[in-house]
Amino acid sequence: MQNCRQNNWRKRRFAYAKDFGCGTVLLENKPSPNHSRSLWVALLIGACLMAGIDEIVFHQLLAWHHFYDQSTPAIGLLSDGLLHAAELIGLVAGFFMYADLRRSHSLAPRRAWAGFFMGMGGFQIFDGIVDHKLLRVHQVRYGVDNLFIYDLLWNLGGLILLLIGVWLLVKARSATAPQQANT
Repeated sequence: MQNCRQNNWRKRRFAYAKDFGCGTVLLENKPSPNHSRSLWVALLIGACLMAGIDEIVFHQLLAWHHFYDQSTPAIGLLSDGLLHAAELIGLVAGFFMYADLRRSHSLAPRRAWAGFFMGMGGFQIFDGIVDHKLLRVHQVRYGVDNLFIYDLLWNLGGLILLLIGVWLLVKARSATAPQQANT
């Protein structure tokens, strides 16, 4: 009776377990992690989460800028709302894809963490360089004497997040290299 309970638990715990009668459980090969998809899904989640943090903290709470500041305040609020909607759609889509990876037992957690930090840092750097400097849709903060300090800290924060993600990706690749060599 004890073996039957253990086997039933294993069947529930592992979707890839097969029960060939009480006491006999054959575990099939565990599904291999999808490294690329785990990285890209988490990158989407990270970028959208950072967009949400930017929107909530810098656009709404601190009111330092809007997404598009080159027009009326009403257009600035509209642009913030569109950014927020896009970020929420991306988060929901990313979490559905993440849940699918988990359900199919193909999530590669180390790659996912790397993608998450790379997405956060990538969004921050893109915003700091493309939106702030190249397109000039807004600045980090208006009405300050030295905008360079704000730009430097903004981009440095993004670079730190991006480098954490790259470091995690290098560690994840080195951890999976011996496993792939054995197969």
